Amino acid sequence: MSDLRPAARSRLLYAPLLLLSIALGLASRRYAAALPSFISAYAGDALWAAMVFWIAALLFPLARTRILASAALGISVAVELSQIYHAPWIDDLRAARLGALALGHGFLWSDLLCYAAGVAAAAAVDLVLCRSQRRRVRMRNIKQATGVR
Repeated sequence: MSDLRPAARSRLLYAPLLLLSIALGLASRRYAAALPSFISAYAGDALWAAMVFWIAALLFPLARTRILASAALGISVAVELSQIYHAPWIDDLRAARLGALALGHGFLWSDLLCYAAGVAAAAAVDLVLCRSQRRRVRMRNIKQATGVR
């Protein structure tokens, strides 16, 4: 896997990826009855982890893909493990819609696999985008060096 440092991730490109992940994740919950059971059961969790990756990419546009993926997976696993803990204050947070979306309700081993799949998919997209960005920068530099317009 090529993991060269990107020139800089475009926030104009990554913000829509974040919003798309959120929209698709919410839709996977809202329209679960209309979706195949596999998709309705697992897509939301994978998209949640992808969302964490896109947030990390927006916050740290010069970070290596491997670092972003590790951070996103670590955060996702930490949030899932936090679902084992039940105290009144955190259960009150989870009772609210936004808290439930952010923190989840109950620990499931299968969610860890979904998170890994979501982060892997986002990282793969990121690698393609970074490679394309490097190619554009390289071509621009060649054109500038040779005086070609």
